[in-house]
Amino acid sequence: MIARSSPPGAAEVIVVGGGPAGATAARRLAIGGARVVVLDKAAFPRNKPCGGGISARALGRFPYLDDALSRISTHWLSRLHLEGPGGRSALVTSGAPAALMIRRVELDAQLVRLAVDAGASLVTGADIVRAREHSGAVELTARDGRVFSAPLVIAADGVHSIVARRLGLNRGWPAGAVALDMMEETPRTALRDTDPSTLWVAYGYGGGETGGATPAPEGYAYIFPKRDHVNIGIGYVLDYYRRSVGDAPYDLQRRFVADLRARGVVSGESSRACFTPFLIPVGGPLPQTGRGRVVLAGDAGGFVNGFTAEGIYYAMVTGELAARAALGHLASGAPFAAGYRALWRREVGAELRDSVLIQRYLFADRARIEAAIEGARRESAITRLVLEFAVGRRTYRSLRRAMLARSPALAVRLLWAMLRGTPAAASPAPAAMSTAGS
Repeated sequence: MIARSSPPGAAEVIVVGGGPAGATAARRLAIGGARVVVLDKAAFPRNKPCGGGISARALGRFPYLDDALSRISTHWLSRLHLEGPGGRSALVTSGAPAALMIRRVELDAQLVRLAVDAGASLVTGADIVRAREHSGAVELTARDGRVFSAPLVIAADGVHSIVARRLGLNRGWPAGAVALDMMEETPRTALRDTDPSTLWVAYGYGGGETGGATPAPEGYAYIFPKRDHVNIGIGYVLDYYRRSVGDAPYDLQRRFVADLRARGVVSGESSRACFTPFLIPVGGPLPQTGRGRVVLAGDAGGFVNGFTAEGIYYAMVTGELAARAALGHLASGAPFAAGYRALWRREVGAELRDSVLIQRYLFADRARIEAAIEGARRESAITRLVLEFAVGRRTYRSLRRAMLARSPALAVRLLWAMLRGTPAAASPAPAAMSTAGS
């Protein structure tokens, strides 16, 4: 277990949540000389339901990850199998590893350790239930009655963020802005995929009463091979699940695994003990990602790619940017929440916005998904551009310019969707490499 540090007498910044966003923020703050306390309701290592995929570009953005990843089980992938709702498929291969598979129970413990080693103080067993801002500080109250206070707070406490709710930054996710992901992370001794070198993704995955409607089912399915485990799951946008899918989560999962086994894609049995449903925000960042002395990072602020559902990379980026804004405030009084908003908009704002627009466009018509998958088979140049972005050899702005230059019709459709302000209710696909089909 990670040793608990004694909190300093007067913390300058409290980070709520020790996941990738919170741990990254705490490390950056500590290195920058701030007195920082991380509060988490769990003790590390602790399990966290998650697909566990990281795009290769994360290592370029955070070079120190190389050493941390060498201490945990990892599995690199460079092949992607894509399927559409009609059964059409494509196999996309990258010339270099494009996606890294990890287990969150291991990654999160390593990231927290890095924060503690840098000088952050860790307090576990702190289940925050109340938050209020007053007298130049933010006061947080734990379930056991302990009270923590600091001038600045970075809330990285996940999709169900108590801090965001108590301070009115998020009064609840619309059912069209979150996906219900139903996943099991099972040892390979019990359940295994037949090709552990390939990431398997299905767009517009069925299972509900979709009939012959033109829109694709707002669902997805995936197989994430890991070194000693395999993650297999399905998911639906929550309002679609409530409206069109009648089965209980594990009944869906067990049937999905049985279907995969019948196709020869996996062998073994689903494990109820390894199954955990959870929610993913897929509608883009919240309208308010901070106010006054509090900002939201990672899932708490909705920083998840709406098309790929990748969250770890964006959690770490927004955690680091939140810490940078906090250090600027402490050093010169620069605006905290506004400064943070400007930072994340500059680095990831365009790609998160476009990810939602793309998923709305594709899932409005199942034929578009099929065409995208067929495009992955034929348009090797575009596929190569996306993979260069996934492995960190191309920036998002460069990718966007290159893709829109090759496909101006897509630019027009994205602009039209933006002007119409279509509601955020469409389905993601669950892995960084899955964008190769767009």
